Amino acid sequence: MSPRAGFRPSPREQEIARFHRESDRRRLRSMAAALLGAGMLVALVLGMVALRVQQVRMSYRLDALRTTRVELEEANRRLRVEMATLKSLARIDGKARGELGMVPPARNQVRLAREFVPGGSGLSAAAPLTASVQRVTPAEPGIGVR
Repeated sequence: MSPRAGFRPSPREQEIARFHRESDRRRLRSMAAALLGAGMLVALVLGMVALRVQQVRMSYRLDALRTTRVELEEANRRLRVEMATLKSLARIDGKARGELGMVPPARNQVRLAREFVPGGSGLSAAAPLTASVQRVTPAEPGIGVR
């Protein structure tokens, strides 16, 4: 069936011709714009989800750091109490007497420097450059050097 003058297509051919469409560039552009907009919307939603995940991760890390800080503060408090206990003069005195066998000095074993004697001048320049020591024998208690 060749097209001739005065040839009229059959209803079937008219129906087939009606379904054939030319591509419309405006419609393609609008579909591309819609697809681009949908892509940007998906990217925006995924970005928001990523930020929320990051926020949750940081929240867990912050909780862990707070727990660690509390534990370290407690350990610091315990160590300060232990240090104060170890520095206790009563404990040091007890260890010196018990474990090391130390005893307090006898009265004749104590020598005071001039700077610390009440009524002294307190000036070490006034002291002689040579020092003399008087030995005290155990038979003479109470004799000492001032």
